[in-house]
Formats: sequence, C-alpha cells, structure tokens
Amino acid sequence: MSEEHLTEPDVRPPGDRPAGQPCPSRPAEVREAVLRAVTERCLTTRTPCDTEALADALLVASELTTNAILHGGGVTGFEVDVDGPGVLLSVSDRSDALPVAVPAVDDQGRRRPGGHGWPIVCRLARDVRVSDLPAGGKRITALVSLV
Repeated sequence: MSEEHLTEPDVRPPGDRPAGQPCPSRPAEVREAVLRAVTERCLTTRTPCDTEALADALLVASELTTNAILHGGGVTGFEVDVDGPGVLLSVSDRSDALPVAVPAVDDQGRRRPGGHGWPIVCRLARDVRVSDLPAGGKRITALVSLV
C-alpha cells in the first residue's frame, strides 16, 4: 500500500493557489498548473500562446516531476512563474544527488528502458540550474521559452 505525501513548496508565487492547498506532486497536477499559468498569461497580455512552446513546457514540467518521484525521493516543492517570453519551472526533491544522463545501452550492449527524462529537459529548456536546499535535497529550475 502506498501513502500519498503532499507538501507545500519552498516559495509559492503570488496567486499560484489558495493558502492551504497542497503543492502539485504528480506529473498530471504539475502539467495542469503550468497550463493554467501560461493560459492566464496569454489571456492577460492578449497574446496568442504558441502551442508547440507550451507543449515543450508541459513536457519539461512532467519530466522534472517524474524524475523527482523516481530518483529524488518524491516532490517536495513545485513552482511555476510565467515572466516575459518564458516559463520558469522549479521542482524540489529530497535527494542531494545530481541528475545524470544514463547511456542508452548497458555494458553488454542491451538497451536500457527509460533514461530519457534528463536529456529531454536539457534539450528543451533554455537554462537549467540545480541548487542545493538548506534542509537537504535539491531544486531543479528550468526556463522554457514560450515564443
């Protein structure tokens, strides 16, 4: 039986969600939060949303969240901020280990399943930063262009 642990993010952007509402911790919840933030920005500024750029941002958010779940001990924080021509995504987890790209094949030449998330993030994001958190764990922040 698995337990669900929802935690508050380290810093919540203004207006992101009502006080007391748990931070998104699953890929679908994170994608929904990103879609909502980008859509609000497009409506507020009356500028069209580039659907391909939005798809890239949703994929990066999903991969960061999945990696935090699979390799980082779970999501401990999530932030989304749409500023200017990009969306800034931050996912925090419990692990101090840096993300790594895993070779597609093992030592015997057999293809490995998975291992595509980190390269996808690095390819689609304009800027990626990994920072240690004071209480342990890390925060990965990626800037994805929306234009």
